[in-house]
Amino acid sequence: MIPRLAVLPHPPLLVPELVSGAAPDTEPVRSACLAVARELAAHSSEWVAVAVDPSGPRVVEDVAGTFRGFGVDVRVSLSDDASSVDDDLPLPVLVAAWLREQVGVRRVRVHLVPPDLPVAECVALGERLGGERAVLVLGDGSHRHGELAVGRSDERAGTFDEDVRKALATADRGALRGLDPVLAAELGAYGRAAWQVAAGVPGGWRCTWSSFLAPFGVGYHFAVWEA
Repeated sequence: MIPRLAVLPHPPLLVPELVSGAAPDTEPVRSACLAVARELAAHSSEWVAVAVDPSGPRVVEDVAGTFRGFGVDVRVSLSDDASSVDDDLPLPVLVAAWLREQVGVRRVRVHLVPPDLPVAECVALGERLGGERAVLVLGDGSHRHGELAVGRSDERAGTFDEDVRKALATADRGALRGLDPVLAAELGAYGRAAWQVAAGVPGGWRCTWSSFLAPFGVGYHFAVWEA
């Protein structure tokens, strides 16, 4: 089968139980994520995910966890036969597990990388993932968009996320490799390292679908690539 690579954000608002009355407002982001996840699930029942967390580099697999730290005890697991429980799993791991369950995937193994991982090391990890059939890349864009910005608004956020959007929409791995880690950190775009892992995954990629949303001051990127 043709390899697939999917790019998604990982905000906790994806989980309806965590946003209660705000669920309708968050539905566009949730629907887009689930549409991409279903596309990846149709291709493979086992995923390899890449995400950013200060606890990286490490691999997390076959474990269950909870969103309790985000307000509600919603239990999720990374596989149908998870062998252990960790109540302190990072958010992107929990979101990967939630997506897995929503679309009926058997297992997802998550590679966590630190937010300051150098570009060359990101690309090298992507190269090592070249034999995987279904790769899920989780990462958020800048959180400095407009009046709803988590931090102070920054006029550079729009240009930065537009560059990311174009790179994902054209499967331009060179443009992704060229993202500035320092600028990304200043803008709170911690998905930078995960996107640059994607830039290292070998293949003659083309983008079959992409989108960008920033409804809550945070940039959310969505894309599906096929080799």
